[in-house]
Amino acid sequence: MRAIAKLILLTIAGLVVVGAAYSARAGGAPLTFMLTSSAFSAGGEIPVQETCKGADLSPALEWSGVPRKTVSFALILDDPDAPHGTWVHWVMWDMPASLHSLPQAIAKRETLDDGSHQGQNDFHKNGYNGPCPPGGATHRYFFHLYALDTKLDLAPGADRAALDAAMKGHILAQAEYMGTFHK
Repeated sequence: MRAIAKLILLTIAGLVVVGAAYSARAGGAPLTFMLTSSAFSAGGEIPVQETCKGADLSPALEWSGVPRKTVSFALILDDPDAPHGTWVHWVMWDMPASLHSLPQAIAKRETLDDGSHQGQNDFHKNGYNGPCPPGGATHRYFFHLYALDTKLDLAPGADRAALDAAMKGHILAQAEYMGTFHK
């Protein structure tokens, strides 16, 4: 009798696992929203070509586990270790829900061909400006990706404060990826 009960419990547990996997693939419960980069490992050093010491190219980014009700994505890159408070290196929004990656070297334009918008960073420029810490200490750079339930009503060139305000109440999920750099 115990063997039959154990077999029934194992069968039920197996069905739950298979059902959860099927549900996630079929658009049911979301997978874990994750952000990665092929340019550097999580917590690793950001390549020089993607910093002010190099060509200052934005790194390639990929994401997965997107919530099924996602309408658009927004991205913020910041440095919380900056001497005078968090320094914003990149703001981007209205990236289409069909997008699951960004190639290296995104053009530094307010509006991209796919309808994505880039705003003003703390260098007072639109688009990506990479790590550029003062000499000495290693700084952490956080890429924050947001899955949103809407497109945002923001003018191209908006700053982080405007982006944060526009996203309020529309964030379905957030993923984060961190790299480091020092001069």
